[in-house]
Amino acid sequence: MHLDILAFGVHPDDVELGCSGTLLAAHAEGKKTGIIDLTRGELGTRGTAETRMVEAKNAAEILGINHRENLNMADGFLQNDEVHQRKIIEVIRRFKPSIVLANAPADRHPDHGKSAKLVADAAFLSGLRKIETFDAAGNPQTAWRPAYVFHYIQDRYIAPSFVIDISAHINRKMEAIQAYSTQFFNPALNEPSTYISSPEFLSILKGRDAMLGKQIGVAYAEGFITEKVLGMNSFDAIIQQTT
Repeated sequence: MHLDILAFGVHPDDVELGCSGTLLAAHAEGKKTGIIDLTRGELGTRGTAETRMVEAKNAAEILGINHRENLNMADGFLQNDEVHQRKIIEVIRRFKPSIVLANAPADRHPDHGKSAKLVADAAFLSGLRKIETFDAAGNPQTAWRPAYVFHYIQDRYIAPSFVIDISAHINRKMEAIQAYSTQFFNPALNEPSTYISSPEFLSILKGRDAMLGKQIGVAYAEGFITEKVLGMNSFDAIIQQTT
């Protein structure tokens, strides 16, 4: 199956928090989208790896994505080495995405930055035909390099290279995030309090999307970072802001 956009997150819920509005917008345009979780988030303070898998499935249904899978890498011990790169290369060659979305290049959680570099490096290496990988049936895969790798913004604010209007999808995004009922504010649970479980956390997240939206004259937006210069066919591609 070919996917137009393939979003990677080192932990289940990373994609929902950082770029699920963009995936919803792409889905509304008829594009095929997917999510690859690198770990099961087994070191998380709240919930378990098993509950996170159920929550990830529920969130995927809310987002209407075409495919989601977990690569079962070790939470907290992610490495940017050949073993990990090859797992990601196999996925990229299998789905042949035009666009890859990855974790923030620097963030509060060290796994986010490590994942960002790992996915970006694997996306480049995936285009080298002399690197051999095989599908589940043992057939050799053909080389494939995504046209773009963009990094979404996570906990720490990073000035975006560009933003995408998600105004029509903000409520659905918040619903997908709240599918992770063990991770965020839930007074019905007897779980330890964490940085992201306070009742204010999701309000702050939504407020950041509002701040990014304000920069382009819309209600809500998500920001992305790119190292590759973007081109336009004409100025018509720029969102017209109200003055």
